[in-house]
Amino acid sequence: MAINAEDLLEHHRFTGDQYRVMGETGIFHEDDRVELIEGEIIEMSPIGSLHAGTVNRLQTLLMQAVVARGIVSTQNPLVLGSFSEPQPDIALLRPRSDFYAEAHPTPEDVLLLVEVAESSLHYDRRVKLPLYARHRIPAVWLVDLPNERLLLFSEPMAHGYRVTETADLRHPLGLPGLPGLSLDLSGLFQ
Repeated sequence: MAINAEDLLEHHRFTGDQYRVMGETGIFHEDDRVELIEGEIIEMSPIGSLHAGTVNRLQTLLMQAVVARGIVSTQNPLVLGSFSEPQPDIALLRPRSDFYAEAHPTPEDVLLLVEVAESSLHYDRRVKLPLYARHRIPAVWLVDLPNERLLLFSEPMAHGYRVTETADLRHPLGLPGLPGLSLDLSGLFQ
């Protein structure tokens, strides 16, 4: 029987507190693209112009749609338990008077997360979506840039989302947690 070297290695899981101290002490530079996922520090892919432009477009549209009924947070930390602090491309958050200056948002603060995938589609589906579901994030939109489609995930369960659908962008999409508000994304892939 062959021994797998990976089985012999011990992994150290970092907590969110340890991760933040590393940032505060300069181990990470503020421009480093890393996030904490299940105790591991993961280097994120560089952001291409298509990805950045799509995030900018969605951020602008969301900000115009929600006005004062929500906070649109772009590529900022989200605390998911003790061992994960992902930085989703966009988080639509419940309003809070301090705009989350006193503490990063937690799952209870999230109305919707949006991940834009250009080169990270497999990672987002395999790692991030199950993580979000385990932490009961109510809704996630995954913008699949290579295939020009928007995937909608809702009803979180232990290992994923019960409901998965492809959005029909010919019609405005309702914003989760904000009844009466919708978003026209018909020009998303233009």
